Amino acid sequence: MENTMLKRSEVPVENTWDLSDILESDEVWEQENIALKAMPEKISAFQGKLGESAEMLLNFFKLSDDIDVRASMLYSYSSCKADQDAGNSVYQAMRGKAMGTLVEISSASAFATPEIMAISDEKLNSFYAEEPALKEYERAIYQIRRRAEHILSPAEEKLLASVGEVSNSPSNIYGIFANADLKFPEVADGKGEKHPLSNVSFVPLLESDDRVLRENAFNGYYDVLNQFKNTAAALLDGQFKQLNFFAKARKYPSTLAASLDETEVPTEVYHNLINAVHGNLDKMYKYVALRKKMLGVDELHMYDVYTPIVADAAAKIDFNEAKETVLEALSVLGEDYTDLLKEGFNNRWIDVYPNEGKRGGAYSSGNSRPHPYVLLNQKDTLDSMFTLAHEMGHALHSYHSCKYQPVSTSGYVIFVAEVASTCNEVLLMRHLLSKTTDKKQRAYLINHFLDQFKGTVYRQTMFAEFELEMGKMAENGETLTAEALCNKYLELNKLYFGPDMVSDEGIGLEWARIPHFYYNYYVFQYATGFSAAVAIANRILTLGESAVKDYKRFLSGGSSTDPISLLKLAGVDMSTPEPVNSALELFGELIDELEALN
Repeated sequence: MENTMLKRSEVPVENTWDLSDILESDEVWEQENIALKAMPEKISAFQGKLGESAEMLLNFFKLSDDIDVRASMLYSYSSCKADQDAGNSVYQAMRGKAMGTLVEISSASAFATPEIMAISDEKLNSFYAEEPALKEYERAIYQIRRRAEHILSPAEEKLLASVGEVSNSPSNIYGIFANADLKFPEVADGKGEKHPLSNVSFVPLLESDDRVLRENAFNGYYDVLNQFKNTAAALLDGQFKQLNFFAKARKYPSTLAASLDETEVPTEVYHNLINAVHGNLDKMYKYVALRKKMLGVDELHMYDVYTPIVADAAAKIDFNEAKETVLEALSVLGEDYTDLLKEGFNNRWIDVYPNEGKRGGAYSSGNSRPHPYVLLNQKDTLDSMFTLAHEMGHALHSYHSCKYQPVSTSGYVIFVAEVASTCNEVLLMRHLLSKTTDKKQRAYLINHFLDQFKGTVYRQTMFAEFELEMGKMAENGETLTAEALCNKYLELNKLYFGPDMVSDEGIGLEWARIPHFYYNYYVFQYATGFSAAVAIANRILTLGESAVKDYKRFLSGGSSTDPISLLKLAGVDMSTPEPVNSALELFGELIDELEALN
């Protein structure tokens, strides 16, 4: 199957997702889209009335719940259809229509936030007493009202909203600059053969075992970025100026505080992560020294970071074997969990193989009603098996949250979004390691795991620290010049990789290729999520059933409380450095084993 790219119509139906569980047909979708287009009028009927009575407020939330569920299903159906074949213009158009409907509904609901904020505490408490059913929405109401001190007058809010489009300009321009305008030269390998260089091919070329190709790709890429470094710096300067503007306008002490308040994450969590990683840099240095030794090079350069240091020991793992292994590995989570996995495997929740026009990568759909859907591009490799475990972790997190939470608190915030998926990967890795004593296989698996640690905890924390520095510069009125950014980035690269790494001058420009610097203090959550997942997996494997119960309380929590409190339900306290320290302790142990195996 993997040798032939089938047309969508040629893919065996059992390897495709069954979207009729969401909506029965395209015709039903069209009818539902028409029905939802009438909803803005129903929403508008509540305008100016939300503070009138408990009954009025309750009815508004009930209508909002109904619309949220239906709109999510409408968009999910068309989005999944569009992703399964980009060449099908009918489904691309459907997705566009669904987005238009969602925007109309969102615009019609804009009055709700200021009206709910205008209700006095006394009146709101009397509403809860009069209408006990309103208590179901207490958390949703709190989320609207908790940022009252950062909400401005209606006229000021209107002004801020009107500059919203302008504030997205740095990100939008960067996207066009990086993906459309930047052109790179072909680069030669050790035999003199030329290879195309682009944003997409850059990292795969750095994974090559041809060191000449790696060096040429690295230098070719950063030579081009160097020509545009002032433009790239001006875009980041614009990004942080607008973040600083909005933080000040909303009376936050910093751009970091403003960004993290969106998801109720204390700024201490961000600082704890950086401090904990600084306290464990010795392990990263040991990993770098081991990489240098295993590659057999006199000098380890930044273009040597991605190439495998353990020969590929992976046999072909077909999809059926991957499913069986994932079920075995996750059996520690209990029969109810594996029964749900089987239900997903057997009832076409998953779109399995690549086909012409299918979106690349993998994801679990945000919509979990009646159940989640997962898109894969299965390649029968170890990576593909880990991707299956990862995406089903997302899917069952969403499933549990939707099953056990009311609509208003069923969605979880991004801070916890990668925990369940990564926990599944850690459990799978520990299961595979427990099953083999073969030196070559163990070394291959451990290296796979170490690369995750390196890329997710250390690298993302380095990004997070760089982002923090940019925020401070902007808040101090400094301009983010190319020279200042390159110097700071190179300094951090030397700190994180240590004495055995030659921090080539080109790496000082890496900031210019990271789109996440336009996501507003986003990247640290990869590192905290990974650390939390390792801690949870360790608890499950050590404590057994009691830890599994705690974990399922977390999975079922949605957004019923703040994310730090949710993770405490699973026995992990991210307000302390302990989970990060614990995860990196494991990183150190695995380095020691890999060293002993070689």
